[in-house]
Amino acid sequence: MKIIICGAGQVGWQIARHLSGERNDVTVVDNNPELIRRATDTLDVQGIAGHASYPDVLDSAGARDADMIIAATHSDEVNMVTCQVAHSVFAVPRKVARLRSQSYLDAIYSDLYRRDHMPIDVVISPEREVAEAALQRLAAPAAFDTESFLDGQAQLLGIALDADCPVLNTPLRQLTDLFSTLRCIVVGVRRNGTLFAPDAGDQLFAGDQIYFCSHVADVSRALEIFGKQSRKQERIVIIGGGNVGLAVARALETRAHRVRAKVIERNRAVAERAADALERTIVLHGDGLDMNLLTEANADRADAVLCVTDDDKVNLLAAVRAKTAGNPMTICLVNDPTLTPLMSPLDIDAYINPRATTVSSILRHIRHGRVRGVYSIGDAEAEVIEAQVLSTSPIAGRMIRDIDFPEGVLVGAVRSGTKVIKPVGSTRITEGDVIVIFAMADDVPEVERLLQVSIDFF
Repeated sequence: MKIIICGAGQVGWQIARHLSGERNDVTVVDNNPELIRRATDTLDVQGIAGHASYPDVLDSAGARDADMIIAATHSDEVNMVTCQVAHSVFAVPRKVARLRSQSYLDAIYSDLYRRDHMPIDVVISPEREVAEAALQRLAAPAAFDTESFLDGQAQLLGIALDADCPVLNTPLRQLTDLFSTLRCIVVGVRRNGTLFAPDAGDQLFAGDQIYFCSHVADVSRALEIFGKQSRKQERIVIIGGGNVGLAVARALETRAHRVRAKVIERNRAVAERAADALERTIVLHGDGLDMNLLTEANADRADAVLCVTDDDKVNLLAAVRAKTAGNPMTICLVNDPTLTPLMSPLDIDAYINPRATTVSSILRHIRHGRVRGVYSIGDAEAEVIEAQVLSTSPIAGRMIRDIDFPEGVLVGAVRSGTKVIKPVGSTRITEGDVIVIFAMADDVPEVERLLQVSIDFF
């Protein structure tokens, strides 16, 4: 496949890395020569420095015979014009655009939108994706990280083990024997800052951060086994009333189970817009770092505080302030992945990485067949890959124990037909099965080889 990616920032770079690694012909376009140089030096891609919406630049990038264009620059307008030019001038079959402005999104998703007028096949809204990720975090308050797989039938959760965890110092093999009906696999462990895929003989210790893949129906039971209790979220404080905070508050208002939410927003205009858009949510104008305002919002009695401003450092400090005020659960929006190691020392319970969320969403929307989704763990330390097994794959027809997976790879879940099963050594992987694989970053190329490199797009 010949694919043009417009925008060489973190999102564009990650998409280019995934798609070029699958032997697609990828060209990256950006008006920043330094970003283009970084992409071409580190990835097997071609680079064009120039404005992505200019026809001559797209022509130089090979738009005349491109199969797909992904517009992921920082400008909504550039992304929309790029898709329009790709359609009108070069007849590119498939066009994907990342859009942030709520005004554009409202128009696109309304009846006023006509695809002939703005030919975008897939619209990705980072704010909506992040809001959905935030709601997932709130739904699993014991987890610091969570993502859904297999069309919502399986879930990946990251939790920190406390000293009172009842299964500490127990080999994972023994846990499998003790809870034979539990459809749950521990696929990753972070210990003393190092992430690894555990062996069957490895034990879990207090302070470990573990990632496990579970059938959605067994999540509550799995959390109880690891010493976590599911708490009902009834009172939420949201710091940041922008697009993300507003989307979360709107979603909470529509829930059948009543959730009382309060929004704190520093910008008066943004606060007024949020207040006008929300019906039952209280909007407070002020600084989310102000302890007096946090007290007024009853942050100490809230079930969770969600920090989703557009400033990472404000989010981190606001979460620390909320913890100091006595809040039991804080969730942070963090754009810079290098800041995630600070979560544990600062006692922040969960975080959301919008870049990883956006990349996963784009890949999920444009892929069909082999790879259905990719989720990045930590600072790109590992990936969780959802893939369909093709007849040409070396793993088709073989039992898991006979597949030569690298040491840093574990199968977390298998869906055969409509049934999601817990993978064990004797599980036979057949053509058409969809599997969820945890792989350390260095082992991803080998996983791609085992899954085969041919993919189909819609």
